[in-house]
Amino acid sequence: MESEMKCNLSEMWSSKMPKGLDLEISHHPMTMRRVANLIIAMERLKAGTSESVLSTEFRDENLLNIMMENMVEERVMFECFSNPPSQFRRTCQHQCSVTDSQQRHLVRDLNSMELNAVTLQAGSENHKVHLTMSTYLPPLPSTEAKARPVALCIKDTNIYLSCHMDGDMPTLNLETVEDKSSLLRISSDSDLVRFLFYTQVSGLNVTTFMSASFPDWYISTAEHDNKPVEMCTESAKRYRTFNIQRQS
Repeated sequence: MESEMKCNLSEMWSSKMPKGLDLEISHHPMTMRRVANLIIAMERLKAGTSESVLSTEFRDENLLNIMMENMVEERVMFECFSNPPSQFRRTCQHQCSVTDSQQRHLVRDLNSMELNAVTLQAGSENHKVHLTMSTYLPPLPSTEAKARPVALCIKDTNIYLSCHMDGDMPTLNLETVEDKSSLLRISSDSDLVRFLFYTQVSGLNVTTFMSASFPDWYISTAEHDNKPVEMCTESAKRYRTFNIQRQS
């Protein structure tokens, strides 16, 4: 029965095919999509019988083009590009105390809202400032291969160290942040970058703090005791290295 159907279909279409062409039907599992494509191709062939396709220029390639137009699915591919991250993302926090290279501690001056570098006597260490250091993952590519961006907050307060321009010179400030969650992610083009400093460790736990807003400007202490902690360049006669004592 199946053989008779194949013969009938072949004879029916053979009479309508252009001279020199033949239609052969073979048995293969067909999906509905393939059946639809085959019907479309046959309809095009039927429509073409009214035109003169028999010529020396009509070759197998022409028939292949007709079939491919209907049977080959077109897929449009979109190439996706992901922009590198443009935010500093906070990863962790820890408590620490800081001394400069002269073993002076940081003490907060409540009247001037400044930090001073002071040599503390025995029994007065309760005056020294403890910091909460937040470490951030920088945007890619990183500005400094070995440097880590951090934010420095006076422990148990909302007061952060920040660096911004005052006149024509970057200055170090103590600044109150009402909502600490605003510093979880800091856009690289945001004004909040003023709270970030790049730390770089060299030698035995010797650390520098360079402003993320003003490269080559560092947190520093003066040559003399009980003077404000300020920003400076490498050429200034100030101490730019610190020792970080991490607390559990």
